[in-house]
Amino acid sequence: MTAWVKGGAADVDAAVDAAADLLAAARVPVLAGLSAEVSALRAAYRLAETLGASLDPVSGPSLYAELGALSAGGAMSTTRAETIGRADLVLVIGNRPWDGSLIAEIAAVSPSRGRAAGAERALLSLGGPQNGAIRHVAYATEAGGLAVSLGHLRAFAKGHLAGEEAYADLARRLFAAQYGVIVFDAEEVGELGVEMLQGLIRDLNESTRFFALTLADPFQGRATVQLSAWTTGQAPRVGFGRHQPEHDPWRFDSARQIAAGEADAALWLASLPAPRPAWLGSLPTIAIVGEGSPEAAGETAEIVITVGVPGESIGGALWNDRRGVIAYAEPKGQPAAAEKLNAADVLARIRDRLIEKGVSC
Repeated sequence: MTAWVKGGAADVDAAVDAAADLLAAARVPVLAGLSAEVSALRAAYRLAETLGASLDPVSGPSLYAELGALSAGGAMSTTRAETIGRADLVLVIGNRPWDGSLIAEIAAVSPSRGRAAGAERALLSLGGPQNGAIRHVAYATEAGGLAVSLGHLRAFAKGHLAGEEAYADLARRLFAAQYGVIVFDAEEVGELGVEMLQGLIRDLNESTRFFALTLADPFQGRATVQLSAWTTGQAPRVGFGRHQPEHDPWRFDSARQIAAGEADAALWLASLPAPRPAWLGSLPTIAIVGEGSPEAAGETAEIVITVGVPGESIGGALWNDRRGVIAYAEPKGQPAAAEKLNAADVLARIRDRLIEKGVSC
């Protein structure tokens, strides 16, 4: 593996020692990114507990748009497989769901299970692209964006608004479904929009069956939520500064902490590709990144250590979006994968050095 300390090439042991020294000197360190395999996430939580640090995943905006609405009113959700197998009506919200293969898969077949088996599937879009390659009925958003449009649609569905507007037609179509699904990206829709969408689904379930299919973010956010829940009993933005895990989405937002000058050191964990934060390198920073990452030039952090990429050069437990579970991903054609350093090993070695130095929250 390649490592740099203050721009100069170094071996991994020297980089681990330097990282331990940097964190030992910090009063309020943050561990951010968390785009990594489950073993590395677990090691990051152990390191944060030892340091008294806080944790914040890069997927935070997406996760908290959904978690905020979930805590306020619950959710009625389904899976990709159930959507493809059972839904006779699918409403796609916004643009992001069209980027992957899901919508094409939904459009390619008819429901094969349940009450709607054999029926023709209706594919609708609210605020999405005019994708001529996939046959669907498109409805435009209103000036206020997706959240306002969903509120308007819910008002028609509840009978608070009436008329022959397009949203009245869309509401009628939704109520006519035998098994309906709304597909959306939580970050694109926003917390208010997700709350309105889940409320609409509750209203629809008074007379039919309707569910949400939320797209998982690409940065292992779903895996982080599950690991954080079974480790701390709470969602991912947690801090260990007072000897126990405390959850606070505002207080432990790493971008806010760093902008406010509260944090004085950071560890950026991204063994899987993740968008680099604007603050990277603006304070003493350790970057543990996958081989070939832009950060691997040793110019964006005081200490950089490159590790194997899970599912590519090494194996690792990752969120599997198709199956909706954490599953082991094999390395791809790398016979020397077992020799590659992984992020969990690096984090554990840093933690061991800190314990040797007498650092413990």
